[in-house]
Amino acid sequence: MLREFIYGMTSYEFVQQALEMRASMDRLFMVGVFGDMLGVPILPSYYGLRLLPWVVPEIEAWKREVLREREFGSSHEHHLHGL
Repeated sequence: MLREFIYGMTSYEFVQQALEMRASMDRLFMVGVFGDMLGVPILPSYYGLRLLPWVVPEIEAWKREVLREREFGSSHEHHLHGL
């Protein structure tokens, strides 16, 4: 219990921010590579087509997540940056 308390006081916020940054980078990567599925005018690249078999299970969740956001970065407006 003390271990969890110390973890919460020292590194919980950093871990959550790192996870959110990773999710944001994943969404940005998916838009850059597979944006044509959402209507973004990007030519399908060779690398995008090579990655497609590994990404197929995540496409539906990615589409819902990207289309649900009103603007890029709206999920980060409630953070206390600099603290």
